[in-house]
This record gives sequence, C-alpha cells and structure tokens, in this order.
Amino acid sequence: MIAFRHISNFCLIISSLSSLSSCSYAQDFSPTENNSRIVLGNEHIDEIVTLTHGKSVAIIGNHTSVLFADTDSTPIHLVDTLISRDINVIKVFAPEHGFRGDQANGAIIHDGIDTETGLPIFSLHGKHRKPSSESLADIDVVIFDIQDVGTRFYTYLSTLLLVMEAAAENDVQVIVLDRPNPHCDHVKGPMLDPDFSSFVGLAPVPIIYGMTLGEIALMANGEHWLTDGIRADLNIIACENYSSTTHYSLPISPSPNLPTDASISLYPSLCFLEPTNVSIGRGTPTPFELAGFPNNPSGTYSFTPISTPGAAPHPKHENTTCSGENLHELGIKWITTGESWDLNILERYANLFRNEDGELVGFFTSTSFFDKLVGTDELRLALESNESIEDLEKSWEEDIEKFKSARTPYILYLR
Repeated sequence: MIAFRHISNFCLIISSLSSLSSCSYAQDFSPTENNSRIVLGNEHIDEIVTLTHGKSVAIIGNHTSVLFADTDSTPIHLVDTLISRDINVIKVFAPEHGFRGDQANGAIIHDGIDTETGLPIFSLHGKHRKPSSESLADIDVVIFDIQDVGTRFYTYLSTLLLVMEAAAENDVQVIVLDRPNPHCDHVKGPMLDPDFSSFVGLAPVPIIYGMTLGEIALMANGEHWLTDGIRADLNIIACENYSSTTHYSLPISPSPNLPTDASISLYPSLCFLEPTNVSIGRGTPTPFELAGFPNNPSGTYSFTPISTPGAAPHPKHENTTCSGENLHELGIKWITTGESWDLNILERYANLFRNEDGELVGFFTSTSFFDKLVGTDELRLALESNESIEDLEKSWEEDIEKFKSARTPYILYLR
C-alpha cells in the first residue's frame, strides 16, 4: 500500500513500504493565487522533526541543503537546523563535489571532519560510492537533500539509488526531501542499455527523465530497480505549489560548473562534448555556455580556458585560445520554451572533424566515456558512420513512450 496523509499547509508525505506498481496517484501542487512560491521538501521542518525524533540521523547533502528564512536572509544548512531542533544528527555523507560543493567534477572526495559542524564526513565519491554497512551501523534514518538537474549522467541520481539500496540492506529508513527538477517538463534521449551501466548512468531511464528525485525514488522501489528487487523503507516529503511546467530558478548553483540558469538549460546537450576535443567552457566564467576548440575554422567567438580551482583545475585546452560560439542566448531561449535538447550541436561539431572520406579524425578523446554518458553506443556509431542522427532519435521514441507510461503511478505533481 501507499499511505497518504496531509500535514500542515498541504505538505505531502508519501510512505513507500511495499508494491507501488498497482497504485496511481497525483497531487495538485500548482501555484495558487495566494501562495505561488514553490516550497521545497526541506522547508517542512516540523514534519522532518516528527519523522526523526529520537532516532540517529545521517544527512546525504551538500551546499544546496539549506533553508532560507526569507529572500534576503543568509541560508542555514539543514544540518544546523535539525541540530537546533534537538535531532541527533551524527554524520554526513558527501556526494560528488563534496559536502560543501567546492570540489571539481570527478574529484576524489575523502572522508574527514566537517570544520563547520564537527561532524564526521563519509565520502560517496571516492573509495565508496555506496554507503558501507559499517557506516550505517549506528544510523536509524538517512535524509537525502540535494538539488538535482534532471539528467541521468548527473551523478546525484546514482548516489540516491545507491543510498536507497544500502539503506534497504541495513534496515535504515530513507527520507527524500523533494525539490523541483529544472528539466521536468520533457523526456529525451535513449534508455540506458544495461551493458553501459556506470556511475554516470545507473538508473534505467532516458537521459532527460522528467521526474523529481522524489518521484524517481518511488519508481525505483516500485519497479524493482535496486539489486535483487530489494525495497527501501522510503518517505518522500514533497514540494508545494509545483508542477512539471513551473519554472524554477535554482537559488544556489548545484555544482561549480553549472553557475547559471542558462548553463543548466544547455547542460544536457553540451555534456556530450565532454569526451571530445571540443571545450564547453570549463575554465571560463561561463562553463556549459560555450563550445569551441583551437583553430576551429568556423568559430566566431573566442575564449581561453584557464585553471580554475574548485571548478576546473586543468581544463581542456588550458591556456589555449578556442574558437567557437557563445550559446548563452540559446540557453535563455530554452528556459522560456521548455527545451534543453539538441543533438545537432554535437553533430555540427563532429562534422568539423571529418576528413575528405567522411571519417571522424581526432574528435573523440574517450569513446568508452562517451558511450557511458549516452548509455548506449548507438549515437557514437551513428556519428562515426555519418548516419542520420534524426533517424536515430526517432528510433528512441517508442521506448520513451513506454517509460512515460511506466512512470505514471509514481508522479506526484501535475504534468
């Protein structure tokens, strides 16, 4: 059964303890005339305190795990808020980019002590990407509170699934404090081919899956995604005044190289250029808003990546001028139109690396990582064979529709 109960101010707590596949539900959190501000799951502190009172708690969080008293106030970390309410927070787990969100992509995060709270930090982006049984031995409940950006290769989704799996294996409850997904209004890309499963592609979903992490956690339980079909003891604290078409401007950058709404908008399309010789602006003030490479014959915009501690210590084409284009205006346009997907960008740059026989020469820097990002080798093979990307995208449509149908029972917000 799925249990529903309304708590103060329409906060919805959903408890997922058994089969979800036969249940269907939806709750209207669209804006109202008197209260149009989106309220995040972590703002329902009274409900969180009720669920965690008298228990040993771990937080899976980062620099986005904060609350604002008002628009002009200094953000207060969830850890500090819960400790002030006498909740027994005894440790934190740090995902990619670290607990304070100041580490570059891919950087190894080490265990340690948080200097601001004195709490022990256990890394989920180093030796362990899944909490160990030892690290959960003294924990009753873990709280997951991280801002996602809605793409399969953004690793916080993989972290959530691994946390749920570890918690289920160790009889630990999971509370997901839900947040809007800035790419929630559309679904794009191929489904994950299990042969290409990795930490940048763990969930069996399209690249843009159009769900919040709360919704996808419910789906993971209901569709038996976790190893051996195990289910987490799961509670979702939902957002208020939110629907999939509600624009949400992230108040805090979710990671060092996604500092603006435009970069977040462009991220799903430009990320495919990462394992190629094309820079997407890491090491500049506007990462994921640019595309180019040295000596690009068609470039109209120039930029020079430089070492940027905490974001891009050694960016591609460091200290070398790249020619290409500034895609900021396209990113702004996509924010208003609800788009964020254009494989023509990838194809256009790939074509600049074709020799006179149409072969790609020097374009890919890592074909294996490219395939992991895409979740299949179909896109790479199509590029290498100079085949139609448009036809390939059409071949994904049937699987996308099947996914949309499968996710229906787990949707919390109006579509």
